[in-house]
Amino acid sequence: MNYKNIIFDFGNVVGSFDADYILNHYVDNKKDFQILSDAIFHNWPALDAGTVDYDQVAEETIAILPARLKTTARNFYDNWFQYVNPLSDTWDFIHELKVAGYSIYLLSNASTRFAEVAKQYYSILNEFDGIVFSAPLKLAKPDPAIYRYLFDTYQLKPEECFFLDDLAENIAAGQALGMNGIIFTGDIPAVKKAIGF
Repeated sequence: MNYKNIIFDFGNVVGSFDADYILNHYVDNKKDFQILSDAIFHNWPALDAGTVDYDQVAEETIAILPARLKTTARNFYDNWFQYVNPLSDTWDFIHELKVAGYSIYLLSNASTRFAEVAKQYYSILNEFDGIVFSAPLKLAKPDPAIYRYLFDTYQLKPEECFFLDDLAENIAAGQALGMNGIIFTGDIPAVKKAIGF
């Protein structure tokens, strides 16, 4: 076993995050779609980083929207995560890793709202040995501090960890701290080869 710990991102690794796909469940015409998309997603990185309050951002966004879209926006902020679909091949792979004796951790940029409900909606997370979401810490990848938080909290040696993330800059940040990784594209056989599984 080359590595003891496999570190997963969530979005587009464990669950499929597609902003347009999610928003399409709330609005059915192009004009309103664009209004909502511009209003909601321009501040998304700050929500993930925890540098703004989720409920406050929701209220401020709803306040500036046309009356016809206010209820829709509120529904979105309350329930959007229901349309982050599980990536079943990754879930199967996580089960395989657990059976083989690996420890499994999550390191994900995500809002406080998602962090609160994730285990309830994505049962696979209950099999993880540790979970780190960004917003509650007011830290976000690729800031080295959030990687160090993961290592320190769970007493992990970076060289014994392998990281799966869909963004190159997040993999590079881990590598700079001694944690190897691969950009995740959904190719599970490539991941298995990389970790020597």
